[in-house]
Amino acid sequence: MFDVAERAGVSHQTVSRVLNGLTGVAAATKERVEQAIAELNYTPSPTARAMAKRRSGSIGLIQAGRPDYGPSNAALGFNEAAREAGYVVSQVSMRALDADALTQAVHRLVLQRVEAIVLISGERDGVEVIRGIDAGVPLVAVASEEEPGLHRAAIDQYAGARLATEHLIGLGHREIRHITGPPDSMDAAERRRGWADALRAHGLEARHPLVGDWLAASGDAAGRELLADRAATAVFVGNDQMALGLLHACAEAGVRVPEELSVVGFDDIPEAAYFTPPLTTVRQDFDALGRDVMATVLDVLRDERSAVDRTSRVPELVVRASAARLRD
Repeated sequence: MFDVAERAGVSHQTVSRVLNGLTGVAAATKERVEQAIAELNYTPSPTARAMAKRRSGSIGLIQAGRPDYGPSNAALGFNEAAREAGYVVSQVSMRALDADALTQAVHRLVLQRVEAIVLISGERDGVEVIRGIDAGVPLVAVASEEEPGLHRAAIDQYAGARLATEHLIGLGHREIRHITGPPDSMDAAERRRGWADALRAHGLEARHPLVGDWLAASGDAAGRELLADRAATAVFVGNDQMALGLLHACAEAGVRVPEELSVVGFDDIPEAAYFTPPLTTVRQDFDALGRDVMATVLDVLRDERSAVDRTSRVPELVVRASAARLRD
């Protein structure tokens, strides 16, 4: 609608009136709008029918970023909860976050008369983009950092990181390093903050973390760098895939886990129990997160002013064989 309005030199409200077949639009103006629609190859008929309804029974979902285990499963949980609530989901997916594509996706979902739009993206930039769009419908994001102007649902990444770090401290480790996710990730920032605060609470130094990108290869590279000085006795890794890479680096270097280095991951992907050794990790309930998102959407649609964000769900530590008590 916004693209058509710009091309025709009119307001988006005028475009809406033309799409709905309403009166009050001059013939010449209507012709310019219709010509812009044709030039942009936009088909207004389904949108016009949707706009004729007061409620569409549809929710927009935008997934932006790599289809990793967590976001993909949160989206599944959201879709199931939406169906149970009697809604259909109009979904847009993009592998790489692009501000223009994200803005266009929001506008297209608005034209489909969705009642709300949900964003599942771990990247901070995505949340900032949609927060700056006057969509005219409620916006709900999966965001572990506070975002003024948006309703949120999230698992407490900070608390999960503290659980992992406190577990290693409880096993007697004092030199605990961290392999963090990418700098633009809200979850990575919260996990890094939880790790550092847990160490400081026990009077321990939080040495500068090594930076990965959530993929196993980056965990392997960070592991090789970390093992070069052999000072650390334990590592809290930002996700299980990077932990797999670290375990590979340890095997290549002849470092035994957990006898010489204890490792704790994050997420509890299905394969984590079958790593060598089986990975101690922090389990996130992504299905419940998706359902929390839909519950937040329903609250917002009932009364946006009284809707409460759901951000206090705490993950669970799963103890396996990759972390052990520090030997004297």
